Amino acid sequence: MVEDAGGRGMDQVFRALAHDARRAMLRRLAGGELTVGELAQPLAMSLAAASKHVQMLERAGLVRRTVVGRRHVCRLRAAPLAQAEAWLRWYEPFWNDRLDALAHLFSEGAPGQRTPNFPNEGTG
Repeated sequence: MVEDAGGRGMDQVFRALAHDARRAMLRRLAGGELTVGELAQPLAMSLAAASKHVQMLERAGLVRRTVVGRRHVCRLRAAPLAQAEAWLRWYEPFWNDRLDALAHLFSEGAPGQRTPNFPNEGTG
């Protein structure tokens, strides 16, 4: 399993990903760098609110912000996302086994379960 020192960085990544506005910001940053104002615009939020979300993404290591004059330019840092994906992927065999077992139950039917026999079925 992949985990950093104490798992605190991973906790920050998942905490940052827990909010839909921050996920939307990351999705847009995957297309290239944007200013905080550009990140705020489609989310109908103030510049101050967007800045707080960006700060959370920065603390998680998901965004790097540089100041160019009066503009705060943000760019995606994907490495923490790759670490989170690796952590989640560790559980994939567990969930695949469980889903396969569930699919087997549905295809075979539960033991002792009979299909109901309704009178006059199919004689219409």
